[in-house]
Amino acid sequence: MQQSNTPRDIPPGCPAHGNIELFGNEFGSDPERHYDLLRSMGPSAPVDIAPGVQVELVTGYDEALYFLQNPAWFVRDARRWNALNEGRVPEDSPALPMMGYRPNALFSDGAAHARLRRAVTDSLATIDELQFVRQTQQSADYLIGRFGAQPRGQADLMADYAQPLPLLVFSDLFGCPPEIGDRVIVGISGIFDGTAGADEVLAGALTELIALKHRQPGDDLTTRLMQHSAELSDEEVLHQLVTLLSGGTAPLTAAIGTSAALYLSEEWRSGLPVEDAVVQTLWDYAPIANYAGHYPTHDVELAGRTLRAGDPILISFAAANTDPKLKRHREQLSKAHLAFGAGPHACPAKDPAFQMTVTAVEALLNRLPDVELRVPFPELPWVPAPWSRSLVTLPVRFTPRPAPTAAGGPAHTETRPSGAAPRTGASPHRPAASAAPQRKSGLFSSFVAWIKGE
Repeated sequence: MQQSNTPRDIPPGCPAHGNIELFGNEFGSDPERHYDLLRSMGPSAPVDIAPGVQVELVTGYDEALYFLQNPAWFVRDARRWNALNEGRVPEDSPALPMMGYRPNALFSDGAAHARLRRAVTDSLATIDELQFVRQTQQSADYLIGRFGAQPRGQADLMADYAQPLPLLVFSDLFGCPPEIGDRVIVGISGIFDGTAGADEVLAGALTELIALKHRQPGDDLTTRLMQHSAELSDEEVLHQLVTLLSGGTAPLTAAIGTSAALYLSEEWRSGLPVEDAVVQTLWDYAPIANYAGHYPTHDVELAGRTLRAGDPILISFAAANTDPKLKRHREQLSKAHLAFGAGPHACPAKDPAFQMTVTAVEALLNRLPDVELRVPFPELPWVPAPWSRSLVTLPVRFTPRPAPTAAGGPAHTETRPSGAAPRTGASPHRPAASAAPQRKSGLFSSFVAWIKGE
């Protein structure tokens, strides 16, 4: 393995000096500079995605589409990973939880992939759009009620809003009782934070959830997966739930945070709809920045480089979306960004994900109409990890607002931001957010207690 270096150490086009590191503070402080340097080496280049872990990173838009749309030549089964099979990947590598094989649709090919994906897409298709929006608004109201009435009038929207909101919605969609929902949130949050034992916490919670749904089926995603005609085993159900959680929490956190920051920034053009800010986020700050492991079934040539069979190829959605070749055609391409992937493994929940992001930002603007950034957008810090393009913090200030009363009360009569979509009516059963208890048992338990008025 060659010695790794940072871009400041490497002249463009000089890979003999080592691979570019796609992790750490140097990368997090300026990802675009890293992508520009990689583009100078061609449409793909070798990088270190983690210490001691080399992958080929595709940065060109056309080339990314080629890999994504040719599953027969570039498969997703990580059990083909040469370096892993040869013991050259550190056992404690942070790349393993992200790239290691799991028996789910993301890491499957052919008939196995079609069977698992059908179960996921069919189950997701049963989600009622209006109910989903209400769930998102209800979760947003609860979280804003926790920090919006604080007399200091300040918050970190990443920790206080963008991170917990998708977790509340997914715990509800999965049909989690409060105690299991708490552990699901702790487990999936810990996996992305690198907390030891988080994977076991999540697996234990989901195993209990599946056992509960065998005894007490419900109107939820877990039950629909278990009852699908594909006849998934309990292990397969568990891993599809993990995929939905990992694919729907960290990326949505990133999308909500960045879209809110962009909309509130001086760089944003005042008066445009929230939807436009979300679309620009998906183009310029792809929430899933570098992922989608592919393994060539045979050696292939790409721009004079030989990509060996079984060596991992990752797609840089972030770099492909900002490929300079697209600059002149971005408006015509409209929603042709790769933030949700492409081809047979494209995200099956892109419409709910887009809707949740828009709803979350609009709810924030409706409830706190004078909210503003405390740090200019260009100075906000980014997470120094390769997988997700996410802000570390998003400090804001606002005029403290009383917690909402019932639907239709004073808290819901604020003027909407220009271009924002009309709000769907919230649940008439929602009590005042001031009744929200402190986090004694966990986030989801507190949320459920708030809904019940306890």
